[in-house]
Amino acid sequence: MRHESIVEAIGHTPLVRLRVAAPEGVEVYAKLELANNFAMKDRVARQVVTEARRSGALKPGAPIVESSSGTMALGLALVGTHLGHPVHIVTDPRIDPITLAKLRTLGCEVHVVSAMGEQGWQSARLDLLAELMTGLPGAFWPQQYSNPQNPAAYRGLAEELVADLGTVDVVVGSVGSGGSLCGTSRALLERFPDLRVVGVDAVGSVLFGQPDVPTRRQSGLGNSLYPDNIDYRLIDEVHWLSDDEAFAATRALAREQKIFAGNTSGSVYRVLTHLAANAAPGTRLVGIMPDRGDRYVDTVYAADAAEPVPAAEPVPVRYGELVHSWSYAEISRRERPLLLFVESNTTGTGMLALTTAVRLGLEPVLFVVDPARYQGLAETGCRVVVCDTDDPQALRKAAEEAAGGREVAGVTTTSEYYLVQAAALAEGLGVAANPASALAACRDKSATRRTLLAHGVRQPRFAEVRDPAEVEAAVAAVGLPCVVKPVDESGSHEVLWCGDAATATEQARRLLAVTRNVRGQASAGTVLVEEFLTGPEFSAEMFCADGEAVCVGITQRTVSELPYFVETGHLFPAVLPAGTAAAMADTARRSLEAVGLNRGPAHVELRLTAEGPAVIEINARLAGGMIPELIRPATGIDLLDQQIRAAAGLPLNLTPERSRSAGIRFLVAAEPGRLAAVEGVERAGAVAGVERVTVTAAVGRPVRPVREAYDRLGHVIAVGDGPEQVGAALDAALAELAVVVEGR
Repeated sequence: MRHESIVEAIGHTPLVRLRVAAPEGVEVYAKLELANNFAMKDRVARQVVTEARRSGALKPGAPIVESSSGTMALGLALVGTHLGHPVHIVTDPRIDPITLAKLRTLGCEVHVVSAMGEQGWQSARLDLLAELMTGLPGAFWPQQYSNPQNPAAYRGLAEELVADLGTVDVVVGSVGSGGSLCGTSRALLERFPDLRVVGVDAVGSVLFGQPDVPTRRQSGLGNSLYPDNIDYRLIDEVHWLSDDEAFAATRALAREQKIFAGNTSGSVYRVLTHLAANAAPGTRLVGIMPDRGDRYVDTVYAADAAEPVPAAEPVPVRYGELVHSWSYAEISRRERPLLLFVESNTTGTGMLALTTAVRLGLEPVLFVVDPARYQGLAETGCRVVVCDTDDPQALRKAAEEAAGGREVAGVTTTSEYYLVQAAALAEGLGVAANPASALAACRDKSATRRTLLAHGVRQPRFAEVRDPAEVEAAVAAVGLPCVVKPVDESGSHEVLWCGDAATATEQARRLLAVTRNVRGQASAGTVLVEEFLTGPEFSAEMFCADGEAVCVGITQRTVSELPYFVETGHLFPAVLPAGTAAAMADTARRSLEAVGLNRGPAHVELRLTAEGPAVIEINARLAGGMIPELIRPATGIDLLDQQIRAAAGLPLNLTPERSRSAGIRFLVAAEPGRLAAVEGVERAGAVAGVERVTVTAAVGRPVRPVREAYDRLGHVIAVGDGPEQVGAALDAALAELAVVVEGR
């Protein structure tokens, strides 16, 4: 076949039949993508670069910058430099000498990160890539993990399979960015709806419900991040292999089939032969073999004479169960268990929870009053049912109709305002969940106070007020100064410190005049007047599982100046003596037992008084204020992931993978007016230890000194080995930032 250029020669790879032990009539093929000039990612590089040139995203002669540990880098080196673009590759110390030599010889500039980031080597590479992009005007970042041109590149591979075979019954592929298996199978499923799609991952990769192990030795598959290009709805089954098992399979591929390949191909081969041995006569299986073995001569092919004998068969596991060696889990592509969401956060974790459910092998269904409220909902692909979510009968009827007899794994929500509704729906459907009464006792802060009082849990003195005329007596019972707040709002909204009875009365009058909250629900018509406790603020991040409330950690909270209580910063874990931290965890645990919470996350706010910890609030949900975003880099625990697991009855993993510190500071306005700019973002982001600088407020919006969480304008997150390192990074970043406010 004649081609006009090396770029046009990409693809058209051989398809070879393998000699494997299988029932008569079973055909097993290997698609040798390793026969491309460099490897399979040559297809992606050509697709991404040519499309970017066509659309104008990549100008003639402009640089290309990408993060890659191997084959994508080589593909970009091939296509990019051939078409006249400087190519910068960001990689890590795991890069092999052969690939490094190829890249440099092809004319690439290679940048090697020196240490892991908060989520392994991948996040460290992305941090360095961001720095390079700021210094290379007009640079194009292919973003292989989220660029839809990545999976689109494999439509050609699928067409080649159809041309060579006619039909395919099973396709097996490794999963890293998600492009090859998802792109190929999506195109094949259009022709063959009964196709079985099998993914292959590495033990220690997060892609399919496993904790991250950054020290895993396999390359080319697995990940420490969740790429957008993995469509979990396409995959029927996933296998995990340990490093030793993958390496042994790769050597077996060379020995048995004379294919000298990389560990991605070896892993596919091990799974492919297992499936073939158990296939029905007439089944046609294809395994995608991504890369050659020359990069692995000093690793995969450096066999140890005393190497362990790999397992002959995989162990079947429930999806989400922790694995350490060759295991597999089936995921029903057509009839996945349903996870019902009753409304959602409108920002933050709301839409992410839906995609997390899909990643965990579930089909999310979102019940809402108004879909337009949710930005980004369409992109999730989630099924949406419109109904009155505050009407228990209407909600249950809608849920039963939506389920249509299918398995409902659980019911949950990421919205404070719908905790009780979700729990009541779960009870009505007979699904395991927290009792609705427990959620109601948390949602209504006056009920929380009464319950804790009955169980002897330390808390402020309090009085309930339903009429402004009752405030004077309430203040007399509670004492001054006091705190006046609604019983049914979220976070710090409308919470006020009052130094005298007149201020308390006016605050109560204002709150009692409100008849509907921000979600349009009827207000409770009750206000709490509470004793103002002195002492630093903390929160215990709890998770209830198997009848036990586990303390994931204690967060140290910084709040705004009185009379408001807005969180302006957090440090996780808090700097506390071990005994004090244990006392806080115990107080939080007792409070959860008192209200009856026994499943999923809880965020218990506390003050450390002279008499010990006292409970300020119990939130039967994940913490707000970006606290879960601190816990993940500090411990490796993804609390949103765990919430979805708990709701669906999937296995949990609350064991910390690491012990670091993380902190956040929120950006606020010093004076009222309109936001003109937030200056110094790039400089702040370049401070060592800073993981993220995010501006959430749009230029031109009205701003004021903080009175509630909605007044915050953005945040800075830093991660380090200890609190001093984190604090120094946050201080340095904030010194670079300036919130510019213009007159009204």
